[in-house]
Amino acid sequence: MQRRDLELFADYNQFYLQDEPASGDLSDAWTDEAVERLLALAPGTVGVGTASNGNVPVAVEVLEGAPAQSFQPYDQVTECSLEVAHGPLVVAGCTEYFPEAARILLAPGVYRVRVSYCLSGEERYLVQLWQAPRIEALVVKARAA
Repeated sequence: MQRRDLELFADYNQFYLQDEPASGDLSDAWTDEAVERLLALAPGTVGVGTASNGNVPVAVEVLEGAPAQSFQPYDQVTECSLEVAHGPLVVAGCTEYFPEAARILLAPGVYRVRVSYCLSGEERYLVQLWQAPRIEALVVKARAA
């Protein structure tokens, strides 16, 4: 397992994961449905919605296979796919200076991305990635209304 603990500036209430050569354009991806699930998608890019418009702690784990499904400590959990054509994976706030953003080396392929959101109390985000067949974006655990 590879793990990076980051503090990201979630300007506009979001941060993103992006295959470095992808365009990263999420401007049309933040539909009402995407805002509700806190997850927007564009080719080679995943946008993660946040509760705060400021610094947020984000842990990124690259795993050999699917993690255990322990959703208890989280308010919401979403999953989607991300195709990494070249890499590396860039993890950044949406207005972060791209050349200085965190990078994680990944082999090319299709990855499952699980985002676990802790939104009440101490806000934090866990992003887990592993190679897996492509899926549509879904909410695995919905936050209480």
